[in-house]
Amino acid sequence: QLQLVESGGGLVQPGGSLRLSCAASGFTLDYYVIGWFRQAPGKEREGVSCIGSSDDSTYYLESVKDRFTISRDNAKNTVYLQMNSLKPEDTAVYHCAAGPSHPTDNYCTPGWYDLWGQGTQVTVSS
Repeated sequence: QLQLVESGGGLVQPGGSLRLSCAASGFTLDYYVIGWFRQAPGKEREGVSCIGSSDDSTYYLESVKDRFTISRDNAKNTVYLQMNSLKPEDTAVYHCAAGPSHPTDNYCTPGWYDLWGQGTQVTVSS
Protein backbone atom coordinates (compact mmCIF):
# COMPACT_ATOMS: atom_id res chain seq x y z
CA GLN A 1 0.00 0.00 0.00
CA LEU A 2 1.25 3.45 -0.91
CA GLN A 3 0.59 5.75 1.99
CA LEU A 4 1.44 9.12 3.48
CA VAL A 5 0.74 9.81 7.15
CA GLU A 6 0.86 13.29 8.65
CA SER A 7 1.49 14.08 12.29
CA GLY A 8 2.45 17.02 14.47
CA GLY A 9 -0.62 19.21 14.31
CA GLY A 10 -2.33 20.68 17.31
CA LEU A 11 -3.38 23.83 19.11
CA VAL A 12 -0.83 26.59 19.49
CA GLN A 13 -0.93 30.25 20.46
CA PRO A 14 -0.08 32.97 17.97
CA GLY A 15 3.66 33.27 17.64
CA GLY A 16 4.19 29.63 18.51
CA SER A 17 5.72 26.83 16.48
CA LEU A 18 4.81 23.38 15.23
CA ARG A 19 6.62 20.83 13.14
CA LEU A 20 4.55 18.67 10.84
CA SER A 21 5.83 15.31 9.65
CA CYS A 22 4.84 13.36 6.55
CA ALA A 23 5.97 9.75 6.62
CA ALA A 24 5.86 7.67 3.45
CA SER A 25 5.35 3.93 3.33
CA GLY A 26 5.20 1.51 0.43
CA PHE A 27 7.55 3.65 -1.64
CA THR A 28 10.57 5.88 -1.30
CA LEU A 29 9.99 9.60 -1.69
CA ASP A 30 13.34 10.33 -3.32
CA TYR A 31 11.93 10.65 -6.82
CA TYR A 32 8.72 12.48 -6.00
CA VAL A 33 7.67 16.06 -5.59
CA ILE A 34 6.27 16.43 -2.08
CA GLY A 35 3.92 19.21 -1.08
CA TRP A 36 2.17 20.58 1.96
CA PHE A 37 -1.30 21.93 1.31
CA ARG A 38 -3.90 23.43 3.59
CA GLN A 39 -7.58 24.11 3.53
CA ALA A 40 -9.54 26.27 5.92
CA PRO A 41 -13.35 26.20 6.15
CA GLY A 42 -14.88 28.11 3.27
CA LYS A 43 -11.57 28.51 1.47
CA GLU A 44 -9.93 26.73 -1.42
CA ARG A 45 -7.07 24.34 -0.88
CA GLU A 46 -3.77 26.10 -1.37
CA GLY A 47 -0.20 25.03 -1.74
CA VAL A 48 1.79 26.04 1.33
CA SER A 49 5.18 24.63 0.47
CA CYS A 50 6.57 22.07 -1.95
CA ILE A 51 9.95 20.47 -2.38
CA GLY A 52 11.36 19.03 -5.57
CA SER A 53 12.52 15.52 -6.33
CA SER A 54 15.66 16.32 -8.32
CA ASP A 55 17.53 19.15 -6.60
CA ASP A 56 15.42 19.90 -3.52
CA SER A 57 14.25 23.20 -4.90
CA THR A 58 11.44 24.66 -2.84
CA TYR A 59 8.34 26.77 -3.16
CA TYR A 60 6.62 28.76 -0.43
CA LEU A 61 3.30 30.51 -0.35
CA GLU A 62 4.09 34.20 -0.02
CA SER A 63 2.22 34.51 3.26
CA VAL A 64 4.36 31.81 4.91
CA LYS A 65 7.70 32.69 3.38
CA ASP A 66 10.34 33.34 6.07
CA ARG A 67 8.16 31.61 8.66
CA PHE A 68 7.85 28.04 7.33
CA THR A 69 10.59 25.69 6.19
CA ILE A 70 10.14 22.48 4.23
CA SER A 71 12.75 19.75 4.32
CA ARG A 72 13.16 16.08 3.55
CA ASP A 73 15.05 13.29 5.23
CA ASN A 74 15.37 10.51 2.70
CA ALA A 75 16.92 8.15 5.24
CA LYS A 76 13.70 8.37 7.25
CA ASN A 77 11.49 8.58 4.18
CA THR A 78 9.91 11.65 5.72
CA VAL A 79 9.19 15.25 4.79
CA TYR A 80 8.80 17.98 7.39
CA LEU A 81 7.22 21.37 7.59
CA GLN A 82 8.63 23.56 10.34
CA MET A 83 6.16 26.33 11.11
CA ASN A 84 7.30 29.30 13.18
CA SER A 85 5.63 32.55 14.15
CA LEU A 86 2.24 31.03 13.58
CA LYS A 87 -0.72 33.29 12.96
CA PRO A 88 -4.46 32.69 13.33
CA GLU A 89 -4.68 32.81 9.54
CA ASP A 90 -2.60 29.62 9.44
CA THR A 91 -5.43 27.65 11.02
CA ALA A 92 -6.40 24.85 8.63
CA VAL A 93 -6.22 21.15 7.94
CA TYR A 94 -2.78 20.44 6.53
CA HIS A 95 -2.21 17.61 4.08
CA CYS A 96 0.97 16.30 2.57
CA ALA A 97 0.93 14.86 -0.91
CA ALA A 98 3.24 13.22 -3.42
CA GLY A 99 3.38 13.56 -7.17
CA PRO A 100 5.67 12.49 -9.99
CA SER A 101 8.68 14.56 -10.86
CA HIS A 102 7.75 17.77 -12.69
CA PRO A 103 9.85 19.93 -15.02
CA THR A 104 9.61 22.83 -12.57
CA ASP A 105 10.63 20.44 -9.78
CA ASN A 106 8.91 22.39 -6.98
CA TYR A 107 5.55 22.51 -8.73
CA CYS A 108 2.93 23.23 -6.07
CA THR A 109 -0.41 22.93 -7.81
CA PRO A 110 -2.72 20.45 -6.03
CA GLY A 111 -3.92 18.80 -9.24
CA TRP A 112 -0.46 17.46 -9.96
CA TYR A 113 -0.41 15.38 -6.79
CA ASP A 114 -2.03 11.97 -6.77
CA LEU A 115 -1.19 10.51 -3.35
CA TRP A 116 -2.55 12.32 -0.31
CA GLY A 117 -2.31 11.88 3.41
CA GLN A 118 -5.26 12.02 5.76
CA GLY A 119 -4.45 15.46 7.13
CA THR A 120 -3.62 16.99 10.47
CA GLN A 121 -5.40 19.91 12.11
CA VAL A 122 -3.44 23.04 12.96
CA THR A 123 -5.25 25.59 15.11
CA VAL A 124 -3.64 28.89 16.03
CA SER A 125 -5.60 30.71 18.69
CA SER A 126 -5.14 32.55 21.96
